Amino acid sequence: MANHALAHLETALRARKLDRTLTTALPLGRRDQSALVATDVAALDACLRGGLPRGQLSEIAGPASSGRTTVALQTLVASTRRGEIAALVDAFDRLDVASAAAAGIDLDRLLWIRGSDCRCGPPEGGLDAMVNRALKALNLVLQARGFACVVLDLADAPPVALKRLPFTTWLRVQRIVEGSDTACLLVSPHPLARSAGGLTLLLAGRPRWTGDADRNRHLTGADVTVRVVSPRRRVDGEVSVSAFANDSH
Repeated sequence: MANHALAHLETALRARKLDRTLTTALPLGRRDQSALVATDVAALDACLRGGLPRGQLSEIAGPASSGRTTVALQTLVASTRRGEIAALVDAFDRLDVASAAAAGIDLDRLLWIRGSDCRCGPPEGGLDAMVNRALKALNLVLQARGFACVVLDLADAPPVALKRLPFTTWLRVQRIVEGSDTACLLVSPHPLARSAGGLTLLLAGRPRWTGDADRNRHLTGADVTVRVVSPRRRVDGEVSVSAFANDSH
């Protein structure tokens, strides 16, 4: 009975062209380095067995000051350093260009799509409109192909706005990126979506400060713990990294 029900479900998904959501329809992740995009963080890449898988939707999730922005930027660094083209869909205009350049990103090889900074006032159309515009930009970039790594930064989006997104949003993203040489990376405050062959990196961090007074304190880095969730690639594990610097996101 269970097998009959499963077969009926698979038939229904294929009829609606959603069969790629089935883990049985996806090939096992390739292990060669050309099928991966490194994060440029040695300890993390070792845990990931080389990096993030191309042709998949992966995600970085964690609270503020957990190191999530640094991991995303380091992934862009690794891509541009190899001479590849990368893209950042910056939904809330949070990228500090000077910090990105200092981190090693080749800005000539980075497509930066800027959203609106809601700290400057209420955004036109509200937060939902900002998130939807970022998703439309992401779809256009992925459809253009040619990018080694595409990052969608929704780290500062309110959880309530993200919860209102229909689940089919991420199915559409996966269908676009599947079979391509692009690693799509979503940055958010909590896990939202990943493809069957993608990864979820759950971050928890403790900031490191210098200075003995509130006005004389400077953020020098963070001790970050990354938990990797990957049922298909079987690289689940936890790694501690203490080399992040100057990241408050």
